[in-house]
Amino acid sequence: MKTINYKKESRLTKFPYVLSIKSFILCAFILLGIQTPIQAQDSIQYTKPSWYFGVAAGGNINFYRGSTENLNSSLSVPTTFHNGQGLGLFVAPLIEYRPANSRWGVILQGGYDSRKGVFDQVVTPCNCPADLLTDLSYWTIEPSLRFAPFKSGLYLYAGPRLGLNKTKSFTYQLGLNPDIPTQVLSDPISGDFSNIRPNLISMQIGLGIDMPLTSSYRKTQLILSPFIAYHPYFGQNPRSIETWNINTIRVGASLKLGTGRKIQTKVVEPEKVYVAAPIVNFKVISPKNIRPERQVREVFPLRNYVFYDLNSQKIPSRYILLNKKQAQTFKEEDFEMVTPDNFSERSKRQMIVYYNILNILGSRMSKNPTSKIDLVGSSKEGTADGFEMATSIKNYLVTNFEIDPNRILCVGRNRPLIPSGQLGGTKELTLLEEGDRRVSIETNSPALLMEFQSGPDAPLKPVTLNASQIAPLDSYVSFVNEDATKIFNSWTLELTDNKGIVQYYGPYMQDKVSIPGSTILGTRPEGDFKVKMIGNTKENVVMVRETTAHITLWKPILEEEGTRFSIIYEFNKSESLAMYHKYLKEIVTPKIPINGTVIIQGHTDIIGEENHNQALSMARANDVRSIIESALKASGRNDVKFEVSGMGEDEKSSPFDNKYPEERFYNRTVTIDILP
Repeated sequence: MKTINYKKESRLTKFPYVLSIKSFILCAFILLGIQTPIQAQDSIQYTKPSWYFGVAAGGNINFYRGSTENLNSSLSVPTTFHNGQGLGLFVAPLIEYRPANSRWGVILQGGYDSRKGVFDQVVTPCNCPADLLTDLSYWTIEPSLRFAPFKSGLYLYAGPRLGLNKTKSFTYQLGLNPDIPTQVLSDPISGDFSNIRPNLISMQIGLGIDMPLTSSYRKTQLILSPFIAYHPYFGQNPRSIETWNINTIRVGASLKLGTGRKIQTKVVEPEKVYVAAPIVNFKVISPKNIRPERQVREVFPLRNYVFYDLNSQKIPSRYILLNKKQAQTFKEEDFEMVTPDNFSERSKRQMIVYYNILNILGSRMSKNPTSKIDLVGSSKEGTADGFEMATSIKNYLVTNFEIDPNRILCVGRNRPLIPSGQLGGTKELTLLEEGDRRVSIETNSPALLMEFQSGPDAPLKPVTLNASQIAPLDSYVSFVNEDATKIFNSWTLELTDNKGIVQYYGPYMQDKVSIPGSTILGTRPEGDFKVKMIGNTKENVVMVRETTAHITLWKPILEEEGTRFSIIYEFNKSESLAMYHKYLKEIVTPKIPINGTVIIQGHTDIIGEENHNQALSMARANDVRSIIESALKASGRNDVKFEVSGMGEDEKSSPFDNKYPEERFYNRTVTIDILP
């Protein structure tokens, strides 16, 4: 007996659920990806509103499961309907409350909620196709708890849903038997379902993102919030008989309006001062003399990791790979000749070293034929995926550097021995997981390892660079805000040049901040600036201090020589690895000349809260200082001057960018400049 797909085309035409579902999902992702640039229009600032009022609208993508056959007392169909799907409208006014400085809030919305759809076509005993369309709708009340885990506008929400039944109609259509061509199509039967529950209590969990449409400088602030929510079948049994239940995915957006409170501002009258003359509370120090350029011998640590892109087992294109002919002539001391062209000047020189890691490794193994390595690939996709990642590096070394394959062992793991994240962590997991998709280079061969280190987890021998330090720290423009740590929660800088171009720096929490003159001036040799310090006091009062400054670009003359070392820290740690203690005491400290100066700067990556990273970077810098001071004291020395600062995650001063996981790993660092 053959069957037919009765009314397939007509059903798609009249009820285009599949096309509509795809369109709604596509629109949701487009909305979630939109970023709206906000430009300040006024100098008056307002707080973020605590109360928002607005409307939410979207589509319910409904999925029917279970079965239904007895539609009402007048109609029981011959064949049971089971699965189905459909698209319904959702529209509701909303009220949202969330204190401006809190991650928590509540949302209340109530309105119209449609769960209409169409069951999958069935064939009756007479070989006739049958269709069942439903029109269920509710007045819905949905209170939710809101939580924003990150610094962005992303938020999660969850709560109960109370649905009060509004409509409960159906349309049943019995089709024609294809074996009876003279059969006449019967009229569709419409009616109301019986045994419909008058109300339903279910739940929802969702994800949204707030995108400001107006500036925080405006009193009335408008926010667009695309969202997607899941309503599981728990409590969504529309009838008190049979087993029909509904799962729903809701996709839409809400438009919210709130009113901010004017920030109380206390403005100190502008005072004209000269750069060299100190003022009572706030001053700018810009070196005017021509400073000598220092030749820097830079010791660059070599992280023994190669990071892989998601869903790829190939060595990423940002790593510098040589052909066989180039590999045979490669020399570690000349590797800067092979350079990528897509890095900022700030991190270019040092990242060239790292992105040559496979060439450096191949060259060292060629010079030391007894050395062996283990390549340990880690992937949450499984050990086989990690093994393939490790094998790609082995193939490169064997093919291009002609390393004996028996000297290289490949291993696959689900997770690195030292993972990027921490147990129980929930924030910025995407960035942390990127750092765990990597191949570790492990070895017990002393010729490949850092001084004094041994074991498979020891780092590779660092690389020494000879380069010019274009702007040493003591040539930076200093902004001194006396007692800032006592008076302010944080403070920012606003620099305006004579063309009206404004630059913003901060927020800061320390008393003194140093910024390279080249960062402020660019290529200009000098310039006059209006400098505004904006501080947020511990009483939440904004205080403004203004001055003027003439800034001169530092000019180098080849004269002195210094040395820079770098110490790498693990994620969210302020104590250096034990292996660095002996390195700092026996390699770094002896390099400090009599009456020398040691400039120590701590840094972090961009993962985590800004205030936490500021404190973490300072703790890392003090950790290095205490180790060096201990070594100096043990040798009877107290002649060394220290300058210690924590730069936090400030991307204007961080050693590297933060786009790739390897750059974030290297930004978890302390740099140590040793000067005469």
